[in-house]
Order: sequence, then structure tokens, then C-alpha cells
Amino acid sequence: MNKPFSEACERNKGPLLEVLRQEFADRTRVLEIGSGTGQHAVYFARHLPHLTWQASDVALNLPGIAQWLHEAALPNLPAPALELDVDEADWPSADAVFTANTMHIVSWPRVQRLIEQAARLLPVDGVLAAYGPFNYGGKHTSESNARFDLMLRARDPESGIRDFEEVNAVATRNGLLLKKDYGMPANNRTLVWVRRQV
Repeated sequence: MNKPFSEACERNKGPLLEVLRQEFADRTRVLEIGSGTGQHAVYFARHLPHLTWQASDVALNLPGIAQWLHEAALPNLPAPALELDVDEADWPSADAVFTANTMHIVSWPRVQRLIEQAARLLPVDGVLAAYGPFNYGGKHTSESNARFDLMLRARDPESGIRDFEEVNAVATRNGLLLKKDYGMPANNRTLVWVRRQV
């Protein structure tokens, strides 16, 4: 089996690292939801050695992630990655949750479930960071995002670029306060929420 590789991960890992250096500076354990190929997990664990970076994904993606983790053999990157579905209630402990390019792939009910589960898991001041494309005011932020959204919905009607306002409303209802909305390359964003005292 050839090791999986994502060009998108290679392009966005540097800008994402700069955000995570700030937002995860005082964190200790990160749970990554939807690790995909495993590239992000290896890159961020290598460059953020103060963190234990726990990769996870659905069963289909675990063999590819295992290749990246085995090759890297980093002490702060536990192997194997966890089999984890956002619909499952049993998430491992963490004081930060990271997810990249998942919210436009999974269905809207599962986006809501991801946020609800993260909010339930995180301690007060815990951080949720989500990377990907988002709409604002019900509108695409670029023509390329509009085309991408059409492609996603043609492939799977339950997927598609989410509206920032709707995503943030779910987060707010679950005790997460938006801390920062970072503009990223290629018309993407990184949204960062902090768990409030309830």
C-alpha cells in the first residue's frame, strides 16, 4: 500500500502551524478529528513538541495514517491512531480539539455533533480549532469556493460549505465562545473557540 498523500495538506500546513503555535501554546493534549492521511498529525506533532497529538479517523483511513505515524515515530504522537466517529460518545480526554477540512465533507447533523462532542470533552478554557472554507452572510467568499461547493453537493447532497453564522451559533449554544477567525490562504479560515465557564 502506498502511503497516502494530500497536496492540500502540504500547502496549508505551514500557515496552520503559525495559528496553532499561538492558539495551542498553553495546551497539553490535542485530539485531531478526521486526521485524513496523517500528514497534519506528523507535521504538527514534530513542530509542537510540547503537545501530545492524538490522531483519529474512521476505520477506512487508519491504515494510511498508520504508515505516516510509524515512519515518523514521534514520542508525542501516539500510535496507532484512534478509530473515532463523531457520532460516538466516548472521546479520549484532551484540552484542545483540532479538525481540518471536515465540516464541509460530513453532513450538517454530524457537524453539529462534532461541535457538541468537543464542547462536552473540553475543560474550561479548552480550545476548538476548525480549518476549512466557510460562507459568510449566506454567500461564498470566492468563485472558487462557489465551484467547490457545487462539486461537493453534486457528489454528496449532505455535504457542502457551511455558513459561519450557523456553525458559530451551534458552538455558542454549547458553551464555546469564538476567540478568533483567521483568514487563511486559498479562501479558507481557521475558527478558534474557547470553552467558557458554565
